[in-house]
Amino acid sequence: MKKLVILACLGMLSLTTYAQEFGIDLQLRPRVEYRHGYKTLIPDAIDAATFVSQRSRLNLKYGSTKLNAYISLQNVRVWGDVSTLSATDANGTAIHEAWASLKLDSVLSFKMGRQEIIYDDSRIFGNVDWAQTGRSHDAFIATYQPNTKNRLDLGIALNEEDETLFKTDYNVNNYKAFQYVWYHTNFDNLNLSLLALNTGFTFDNDGNQEVDYNQTFGAYVTFRKNVFKADASAYYQTGKIANRDLSAFNLSGNLHVQATSNLNIGIGAEYVSGTDMNSTDSDIKSFNPLFGTNHKFNGWMDYFYVGNHINSVGLVDINLPVKYQQDKWTLQLIPHLFSSAATVVDLMGNEQDAYLGTEIDFSLGYKIADAIDFQLGYSHMFASDTMQLLKGGNNDNTNNWAWAMFVFKPNLFTHSK
Repeated sequence: MKKLVILACLGMLSLTTYAQEFGIDLQLRPRVEYRHGYKTLIPDAIDAATFVSQRSRLNLKYGSTKLNAYISLQNVRVWGDVSTLSATDANGTAIHEAWASLKLDSVLSFKMGRQEIIYDDSRIFGNVDWAQTGRSHDAFIATYQPNTKNRLDLGIALNEEDETLFKTDYNVNNYKAFQYVWYHTNFDNLNLSLLALNTGFTFDNDGNQEVDYNQTFGAYVTFRKNVFKADASAYYQTGKIANRDLSAFNLSGNLHVQATSNLNIGIGAEYVSGTDMNSTDSDIKSFNPLFGTNHKFNGWMDYFYVGNHINSVGLVDINLPVKYQQDKWTLQLIPHLFSSAATVVDLMGNEQDAYLGTEIDFSLGYKIADAIDFQLGYSHMFASDTMQLLKGGNNDNTNNWAWAMFVFKPNLFTHSK
């Protein structure tokens, strides 16, 4: 890790002969978690998991009139995953981001390399910052921005495991390639984004790896006036997955009212289409949020769409977020009412009640200093028999999750000329 850091620093410092700005900052994020029904209902006679994970990132930034570059080195570990005398690390140092952007003129620029891709509310493209690893893509993005109100992005990714002489199978990511167009425009009180995404997924067909492409089309809109803020989105997916036809959709809407200078109250609903468990055709009707920051949605206990619940019965989520901010304190309370969007049946083929459960999420944040934050949270899942049928475990057990986290973000060095 030390060698990588030194080489990266020397490389970036060599640019400062012509640089306008160069900076180095650090992020350290230790987090302790207690998991007793996180992601899935805890079975009988199983004890809770308790551990401390940590993200350590070193970020190097360079900026000039034409060129911007960014390197983010990170180590993600669980305390104790190697011995105190270990000469090696379990995970080592990884490149979370390493990209450069070139501004050709006043309206056109290119960005290429390992990078986070974030659009709108992060439902389809997000950096999954809650996960200690985060998410980044190897991609090329061209941006056309003629003014402050309009922006058009074209993104392309093509994945391979290695430099080869002949075609080989790809088994690293769950996607082989994507191409997308994202357009954003601003009006007086309204912002509108449009997305068209074509994604290729690998699958095995009689021992041969093939790629099927499916398409995601959608819009995201926000509106703000006085004490009211609202947003809504609609996405449709079509194409194929492993030789099966896909037809799925996602609808969501949220309304927030700034009741006082400190108190914000909201109501939200989301419908994520699913496939009936007793369906007799092969069509997939389950919507997939793809590369979104799914921890942000549908409850913080991650029962849905965080590496799970894909190609399942979908979800209906009704939530009532409350947020209170006072000086350095932030409190959030979000109850969620979950139901299945499609039919759930038991092993005998009997239809089950659509209600899945109620989740209560609570978090508290305190800003200790400019570069130091402290956060803690508690979530509780009151699950139904239908949730147990889908997830396993025991819904009568206490299913809860608690965590506490420090975030240190000091700026180590800044140079401008």
